[in-house]
Amino acid sequence: MHYHDYLQLDKILNAQSPESERLHMPAHDEMLFIVIHQAYELWFKQLHYETDSIVDILRQPALNDNSPELQTVVHRINRMVTILRVLVNQVDIMETMTPMDFLDFRDMLRPASGFQSWQFKELEAKLGLKYDQRHGKEYYTAQLKTEHVEKIKAAEGSSSLLQLLNGWLERMPFFNEAENWKDFALHAAITDKHPFWTEYQYQYTQSLADAEKSNSQGFDHIFFNDQPEERTLSAKATRAALFIMLYRGYPMLQLPFRLLNALLEVDEQLSSWRYRHMNMVHRMIGTRIGTGGSTGKDYLRTAADKHYIFREIAQLNSYLIERRKLPVLPAAVEKRLGFTA
Repeated sequence: MHYHDYLQLDKILNAQSPESERLHMPAHDEMLFIVIHQAYELWFKQLHYETDSIVDILRQPALNDNSPELQTVVHRINRMVTILRVLVNQVDIMETMTPMDFLDFRDMLRPASGFQSWQFKELEAKLGLKYDQRHGKEYYTAQLKTEHVEKIKAAEGSSSLLQLLNGWLERMPFFNEAENWKDFALHAAITDKHPFWTEYQYQYTQSLADAEKSNSQGFDHIFFNDQPEERTLSAKATRAALFIMLYRGYPMLQLPFRLLNALLEVDEQLSSWRYRHMNMVHRMIGTRIGTGGSTGKDYLRTAADKHYIFREIAQLNSYLIERRKLPVLPAAVEKRLGFTA
C-alpha cells in the first residue's frame, strides 16, 4: 500500500476545476474558495459517519449506562464538537479573501450556492431538526437534486439522535422503585406526583425571585404535561434529564451528564458556525442576494436563530436550584447512583 494510492490523491488533487480558468477569466481566489468548500463537505461526511454510529448504539432496546457503549457515544459526540470547531475556524481562512477578490468569480457560480449543501441539511435532520422547525421549509429542498432530497426525507422519517435520546432518558429506572423512596423527607404537601418531584417543585418555587414567579407555572407544563406537537422530549424524559443535571456528581450520572452537555456543545458550535457564516456573507456581499437566490444575510440570521436542535435540554437550566437546596436522596437511591451492588 502506498500513501498516494491509499488516499486516492489523484482524485482529490484533480477535483478542483475553477470556472474562471475554464472561461479564461483568471480569478486567483477561486481555488481557495473551492478547496475550503470541499473540505467542509468532507468534514460533513465525517460528521454523518459519527452520527450514524451514535444512532446505531442509542437505537438498541437497552443501553447499560455503566458500559463502554455509553462512553463511546460521549467520545464520538465530543469528536463531533471538535470537528465543528474546525468548521468555525475555517471561516478565518475564507475571510482572507476580500469582497473584490470574490467578485472576480462570483457571478460565474450562479445558481450554485451553499444553500444546496444537502449533506448539511441531512445532518441537521439526523440530529433532530424537524421539518416544521426549519426556516424557509417551503423551499429548503427546492434547489437540490432529486436523489439528495430523497436522502433528506429519509433522514427526516427515521429516528433522529434527539428522538433516541428521549427513549434513553425515559428508561431511567430510579423513580420506578417505590420502595427506595418510602423514607424520603417532604416539606411540601403530598400530591399525585412522585415524592421527589413534589419536594423539588416546592424547593424550586421557594428559590424564585418575585420577578420569576411565573416560572413556577411553566414547571408543570414542562415536566408533567406531554405536548408532542411542541416538544421532542417527553415530560418523563425531561424529568430524567433534569435529575441528571442536578445530581451529576454521583458516579452513575457522570457519563449521562457529559452526554447531555456534549449535545449542548454541538448546538453551540453549529450556532457559532452559522453566525460566522452569516457575518462573512455580510462582509462579502453586503445586502445583495445569494448566488442561489436566497436573501443572503437575512436568511442566514433567521435560520441561525431558529435552528437550535437541543434547545429543550438547554431550557432545563431555567429549572435548576442551588446545590445546598437540593433534596437529600434516600440512602437506597444514593447506593444505586454510586456503582455499588
